[in-house]
Amino acid sequence: MAFPDGAVIDMVVPEFTVVVPARYGSTRLPGKPLLEIAGEPMIAHVWRRACQSHASRVVVATDDSRIGDAMLPYGAEVIMTRDDHPSGTDRLAEVADRLGLASDALVVNVQGDEPLIPPALIDQVALRLAEDPDASIATLAEPISDVASLFNPNVVKVVRTLQGRALYFSRAPIPWDREHFKAPPTLLATDAWLRHIGLYAYRAGFLAAYRDWPAASLEQLEQLEQLRALQHGHVIQVALACELNPAGVDTAEDLARVRALLAQPSV
Repeated sequence: MAFPDGAVIDMVVPEFTVVVPARYGSTRLPGKPLLEIAGEPMIAHVWRRACQSHASRVVVATDDSRIGDAMLPYGAEVIMTRDDHPSGTDRLAEVADRLGLASDALVVNVQGDEPLIPPALIDQVALRLAEDPDASIATLAEPISDVASLFNPNVVKVVRTLQGRALYFSRAPIPWDREHFKAPPTLLATDAWLRHIGLYAYRAGFLAAYRDWPAASLEQLEQLEQLRALQHGHVIQVALACELNPAGVDTAEDLARVRALLAQPSV
């Protein structure tokens, strides 16, 4: 399935590196990257999906030797990072430095709790950043079709320009329908609402700058690190995902759902 402005993935995909940040500590699911799914740790599923993209290199970045040890049998490239990074983006900046990437090199951040991520989306986000030389970041979104998701603060919303550039990200239901949201709505009248998918492509030079900025006020209020880039005036390109993206693993219920899906031979 392709959405209206989804990229055509049979185009030439630029060279890019995938980094999979994997942190052992998790408030809701301790040791999340190593939780077993279909006989393998979750991080192995994410790494394999990333390897199925057109990435020239896939690196697992972690601050815990248990995660590194778990990936050794798979032949994965693992970089041990500091354990004091405030965000995954800061961890990526360290990895980009360690790899000696040029400032214009493309780096895709694939979250370590996305064991079902379609490889085509990884290619798409890298391609979209390469297509917009003024953008520092590219990311993806998909339509929101139900009221519960729109009003769920755990579902991040994004609004964008006609050129696909982000105007704002929020946990609030944006844009606000002044006429129809006077009372709690039971259905959504249009397809104006977009859910942000937490998949990012960056230019390595931007990562170096981002790391040196203090957390921005909007970022702290919404607890959304991409707002640091917007508040500093950087362009974020937002494309409609070319495929549906299954939700990642944040809760025990998510884990049970993914385990059930990956227990099916066709997935």
